[in-house]
Amino acid sequence: MNWAVLDWEQRLYLTTHPFAYPLLRGLARRGPVVRVPGVGVVVSEASLARRVLMDGETFRKDGPGSPGDLWTPVLGPSVLLNMEGEGHRALRRRLTELFTPAYSDALCARVLAGPLADLAGRLAAGAEVDLVDTMRLMAGAVIGEVIGLETGGEAAYRHLFEQGERIVSMISLRTRRLSPDQVARAREVLDPLGDIAAKSYAAGDESTVMGRMRALGLSEDEARGAAGAFFLTGTETVATLVPRLVALLHDAGLLDAVAADRSRLDPAIDEAMRVTTPTPVMLRSVHRETDVGGVPVRPGDRVLIATHNCCRAYGPFDPDRPQPPELRRLWFGAGPHFCIGYPLAMAEIRLVAGTLLDAAPLTITGRAAARGVLIPTYRTLTVRRMR
Repeated sequence: MNWAVLDWEQRLYLTTHPFAYPLLRGLARRGPVVRVPGVGVVVSEASLARRVLMDGETFRKDGPGSPGDLWTPVLGPSVLLNMEGEGHRALRRRLTELFTPAYSDALCARVLAGPLADLAGRLAAGAEVDLVDTMRLMAGAVIGEVIGLETGGEAAYRHLFEQGERIVSMISLRTRRLSPDQVARAREVLDPLGDIAAKSYAAGDESTVMGRMRALGLSEDEARGAAGAFFLTGTETVATLVPRLVALLHDAGLLDAVAADRSRLDPAIDEAMRVTTPTPVMLRSVHRETDVGGVPVRPGDRVLIATHNCCRAYGPFDPDRPQPPELRRLWFGAGPHFCIGYPLAMAEIRLVAGTLLDAAPLTITGRAAARGVLIPTYRTLTVRRMR
């Protein structure tokens, strides 16, 4: 592999998934929808992917080969990740009120005030800062607040992040279900966190996320399951995005421009998410006969939405280019399963990115790709303020 001719995003994907990633990209060249024996029907076109995601009756998350196969043994039967139908709609209606933009902004501002002040101080002093380690701390602090962790501190927050990473790293792009041993290892992590969430839920303090879940009418089991789902799906997504956002802006020569005009930050975040695609694939199980892009599918078929292919079809990183409507944050899902944690993720990303941009001009002083993870990311990415 001639690493010199690859951009850093390609390097990250190839380091993390050296065999699956070339296969995934190769399928995009075969056509918008391809049936692959042993894998399923692979969708690599955004408008078709959106059609699948919007039709929760035909393409479901609770059948064979779906996310339910992965997460039900770990999280139980009643979390949004593995539900469909009226039960899913009822739970989602209650949870949607949980992370409003105003509440998410206030939660992140309160929880991250100290870590952000420390980050700003270190950058102002001219110190090198590893954004990977910084984001582990930030993401751990926010998810700790969500599940009701009473005693924090940097060591506790980093440990919390590492616990989630242990579970997610068991999964590859080819994983259909966890083995009994993997389920047991995941439960070793999640059961104590569920106990923390249940204690916060029982206290009923509506200033906490778990207390708000109780006030919204969720049962204790639903609150525990939701806390586990937030822990697994939200922590790494945010933590991996910020270093990659900074790297993309740096490599495109746009860091100073976005620092000078903050109206460009949200488009830059959306564009970074399109290019990095924090959810590179999504799974659905077919429940009734139909077709996808002219390819017939039958009940029991597995549909693999190659979100990364859908997103990368629109070219290299360019935050000044408007994204077409069929994308519309496809990396967060669409329709009945659009990520309800989106406002919380954006609040956290904006705050950390804003603090970094306040220290501009910045330069990257070193970086290396991570191995043994599910979401491609940097092992280290160090930045320093330029004098």
